[in-house]
Amino acid sequence: MRRTLAYALIPVTPALWSANYYVAAKAPGQVEPHALALLRWTIALALMLPFAWPALRRHGPPSRSEWIDGLILGALGMWICGAFVYIGGRTTSAVNIGLMYAMSPALIAAASALWLREHFGPRQSLGLVLALSGMLWIVLQGNFSDLGRVQWVEGDVWILCAVACWTLYSLLLRQRPSRLDPFARLTFITACGVIVLLPMTLLELLMTPVWHLTLHGLWLGLIAALLPGFGAYQAYSLMQKELGAARTGVVLYLQPLYAGTMSWLLLDQSIGAHHALGAALILPGIYLCTAPVRRT
Repeated sequence: MRRTLAYALIPVTPALWSANYYVAAKAPGQVEPHALALLRWTIALALMLPFAWPALRRHGPPSRSEWIDGLILGALGMWICGAFVYIGGRTTSAVNIGLMYAMSPALIAAASALWLREHFGPRQSLGLVLALSGMLWIVLQGNFSDLGRVQWVEGDVWILCAVACWTLYSLLLRQRPSRLDPFARLTFITACGVIVLLPMTLLELLMTPVWHLTLHGLWLGLIAALLPGFGAYQAYSLMQKELGAARTGVVLYLQPLYAGTMSWLLLDQSIGAHHALGAALILPGIYLCTAPVRRT
């Protein structure tokens, strides 16, 4: 039953994650980026804590090193990869966000080879070149010939920063040991992320001339908490447990396609030829970087 559910979640999970790109596009004028990230992860934490509490209580108070790791991972995963996406959504499209985030598996594979000494051969190198080329093609809207004169959209820079920090988050999560099980650890990291977001949200409040928080903004925070926050993370965790990491990775390949479809249907954002060609480079690039090596 659980395995059947895991297979059924493969097409559902990227749709849950893509909801965050919709939230990022709709948030301007409704809720400020840090406030939205704080809403998302506070609500998600409230949903996670009852299930994780027995494991957290059994292991006792976190050690000093666990607090340091939790605050670093919370800052990377919940602050930067949360608020920065919403800042970027003010000036770039949901399609761009989805396609640039699709770069993360390739970047993680390359960084793992350099930092964690994992295998990264010629096939993975070719995949990384394809994926990077596709990302640049999208960001530069196909103007490689005018590369020196093209100005990046501000939102693209925020998203690229978030993608880089997601890569670092993933590497640290793999490299740093923890006595907690994955769900309890994610709950603890989420709590640390909320701790980091609190002063950042206060600073945003003090520095923003006109601060927005509408009922629709609260609704967007609830969507972000339930779908890309709690829902996507738990679905991904179940799939990894039942199907393994290699099969579960297919949801990463589907994200850009879902983001493009969602943007076209719900946000009335056009999909240009540069998006199609960028996806045609990124998706096989990610596959070459991350597909398991067949051993004979």
